[in-house]
Amino acid sequence: MSVTLGTPLQSSAFKVLLLGSGELGKEVVISLQRLGVEVHAADRYDHAPAMQVAHYAYTLNMADADELKQLILKIKPNLIVPEIEAIATQVLVEVEEQNIATVIPSAKAVNLTMNREGIRRLAAEELGLPTSAYRFANTLESFRAACDDIGYPNFVKPVMSSSGKGQSRVKNFDEVDAAWEYAQTGGRVNQGTVIVESQIDFDFEITLLTVRAKNPNTGEIETSYCDPIGHRQDSGDYVESWQPQAMTPAALEEAKRIANKVTIALGGCGIFGVELFVKGDKVWFSEVSPRPHDTGLVTLASQFQSEFELHARAILGLPVNTARHSTAASAVIYAGVDDQNLSFSGLNLALADGNTDLRLFGKPEGFKRRRMGVATARAETTDQARELALHVANQVSVHQN
Repeated sequence: MSVTLGTPLQSSAFKVLLLGSGELGKEVVISLQRLGVEVHAADRYDHAPAMQVAHYAYTLNMADADELKQLILKIKPNLIVPEIEAIATQVLVEVEEQNIATVIPSAKAVNLTMNREGIRRLAAEELGLPTSAYRFANTLESFRAACDDIGYPNFVKPVMSSSGKGQSRVKNFDEVDAAWEYAQTGGRVNQGTVIVESQIDFDFEITLLTVRAKNPNTGEIETSYCDPIGHRQDSGDYVESWQPQAMTPAALEEAKRIANKVTIALGGCGIFGVELFVKGDKVWFSEVSPRPHDTGLVTLASQFQSEFELHARAILGLPVNTARHSTAASAVIYAGVDDQNLSFSGLNLALADGNTDLRLFGKPEGFKRRRMGVATARAETTDQARELALHVANQVSVHQN
């Protein structure tokens, strides 16, 4: 079956609406632009990174069902690509049911994965995948009981959040009330419900980027995997990643089995960031994002097709190639200040080594712990790549104007 794409800004245009326009969305837009797709980017604030490279930009509250529905009916996109949690997902279900547009990877997947309760119950209770012990709580009283039930230390996360927002590690009962308050204020959408997870004794954590794309000859959806990505987090937020992460053949096979099972259950095409804990040959499911993953920024330096190109190709029905050409690492560049109109210096020193690269996201406002860019580096080993990527990131200075 032949895939046909039109011309942007013409009546033949193939239109994609991006809901959420951060740095990951920006790279997806660039990949779509290269394939002649007309891109419409939406977010809650003006001049978000992906808006800067899209054909059209819209600022709205995407959690408002009426606003979101009106935008979709106005654009009439072929595909809707959600990039963040704060979206009125029920509207996407209606849009898909009424054949107004195709939701990537599916309205069901977006509905489940935007909410930690939905995806955890699917993985553990329906699919029988190994996970940490967990409880859900929606009042302070039930939260205290859940923490005691799970034991200490434990991890607390709002059911709707990302990049570590609202997450905390609770070491004893004295920290319970503060963790509840932080979870209530830190989530993307205050649902009142949190998940309490037991602490797993693991050696390392990986992201297994899993791609569901159509075979060009048969039209059947097939699953392929990028090499595992290791990463280091600080307060639930990724600060560096590297590819490949060394692991036993048995653990890699189990990781692929888990990723395959959960992505088949979610359905649709595109890239999925499957987060897993690994100890020896044992693997536990943690989370899944039905879109490019922040730790996957390393693929800009390591793979023939980055996770963003893979996502763009898969959602358009095009063939994909998950092969890696280099050992690489990425390191985050933080703003370090709470201010707007920032400047970045030291770029020439940062890029002095030919095996390095930078992405500055162009966010209009910085916060101390807000990602403003990422450094990437290639080397012979992951340790060398990590050291070089961190060096590059440290060379970049962020200034208030």
